[in-house]
Amino acid sequence: GQLPTWLQGTLLRNGPGMHTIGDTKYNHWFDGLALLHSFTFKNGEVCYRSKYLRSDTYNCNVEANRIVVSEFGTMAYPDPCKNIFAKAFSYLSHTIPEFTDNCLINIMKTGDDFYATSETNFIRKINPQTLETLEKIDYSKYVAINLATSHPHYDSAGNTLNMGTSIVDKGKTKYILFKIPPSVPEKEKKKSCFKHLEVVCSIPSRSLLHPSYYHSFGITENYIVFIEQPFRLDIVKLATAYIRGVNWASCLAFHKEDKTWFHFVDKKTKKEVSTKFYTDAMVLFHHVNAYEEDGHIIFDLIAYTDNSLYDMFYLKNLNNDFEENNKLTSTPTCKRFVVPLQYNKDAEVGSNLVTLPSTATAVKEKDGSIYCQPEILCEGIELPRINYDYNGKKYNYVFATKVKWSPVPSKIVKFNIQTKEMLHWGEDHCWPSEPIFIPSPDAREEDDGVVLTCVVMTDPKKGAFLLVLDAKTFKELGRATVNIEMHLDLHGMFIPEKDLKTETE
Repeated sequence: GQLPTWLQGTLLRNGPGMHTIGDTKYNHWFDGLALLHSFTFKNGEVCYRSKYLRSDTYNCNVEANRIVVSEFGTMAYPDPCKNIFAKAFSYLSHTIPEFTDNCLINIMKTGDDFYATSETNFIRKINPQTLETLEKIDYSKYVAINLATSHPHYDSAGNTLNMGTSIVDKGKTKYILFKIPPSVPEKEKKKSCFKHLEVVCSIPSRSLLHPSYYHSFGITENYIVFIEQPFRLDIVKLATAYIRGVNWASCLAFHKEDKTWFHFVDKKTKKEVSTKFYTDAMVLFHHVNAYEEDGHIIFDLIAYTDNSLYDMFYLKNLNNDFEENNKLTSTPTCKRFVVPLQYNKDAEVGSNLVTLPSTATAVKEKDGSIYCQPEILCEGIELPRINYDYNGKKYNYVFATKVKWSPVPSKIVKFNIQTKEMLHWGEDHCWPSEPIFIPSPDAREEDDGVVLTCVVMTDPKKGAFLLVLDAKTFKELGRATVNIEMHLDLHGMFIPEKDLKTETE
């Protein structure tokens, strides 16, 4: 095929790539050692490169020729030949887990730098051109957090916004929103941006020992949207997991009888909206987008009615009959919530406060709290991406993978939120990854541009490839086939050529 001449830059992606070390195996697909890969577009040609993230975790494991660093789904134990004192000490040191720096989920940009990220307090700086692993950053040196999301947001000033959980710090457990500036003042050129990290606000957890798990959050022009779901981490179990011989994943539980609470933080005042908004129990990993309209906050997300998704990816389930045997008990559903921030305070109990045209409702309860019910936009999509120029603004299109009842993507789709029209791309034996939208330089409309996805073949005789689609029509423009075994990745980003520093810089 033919690639647009304006497509110049690098698609950089991250995901688990190595699951066996010596004669030890990880229990879970999401535990595998991070493998970075990139597709670089230059003058109509595509160049592929891949490299393992040389994390401390990678180095320790490879040196020992066995898994010695615990991951979320795999608890690693010291060598039984070591003496009893070493063993006792390692039990103690695990009560506050020293988390792994196997940053395998996403890529984050901060100023001119790029980092591999996961959900612990560690991120690893990488060179986006050579995929070399550079320094390790520990968030907890700059802000009191133990966990952080791998889905940050970027504002118009170039700041990186992210959220993390601070576990029982000074007797409180809270969710902290923080901001990393894109650059440092001239006179402090030697210092890192993280030294200027600023806490925007903190939201107290409803429970000291059971904070909510979250993978992403939403942002509008004036507000941060954070969802406290009843999918929660048990801190006492987490602290004793090592002694009990179980993995950290077993310390997460979904409480289906509980509520899901919505938090809205005003970016200017840094204060939370005082009205209590909630909905039924749900499990959520990915926010799609959020925006404001006529005194309402509208936010779209992909939700489940249980937490079965994680269990599907235990490696014991990933066998030849995987697609047949592993059926999601809850299909991912794209839901739109419409939340009235400004409403008539004298409205009757039981009345719907949403004044926009939508089937989503927000009903006033006796105690003054507001119970929200969503509009269902569509079902069976995951790994949603948008044209990021429309992040926090009213928008029309979601690009996503189509997953039906099996957790493995069979197609990628473009979904029009207004018309509910869905365009598909799919072929036999193809598992596409998260689709990434890149706007064309002279874009006038939201879907002027291309969509990129890495496609892994289930037929071992066929090579994996990068697919380039016209974002408007969803027709194929071209594909670049790679004659290697490509791994199924998770998330990543496109870096335009102008944002890639040359080596000399």
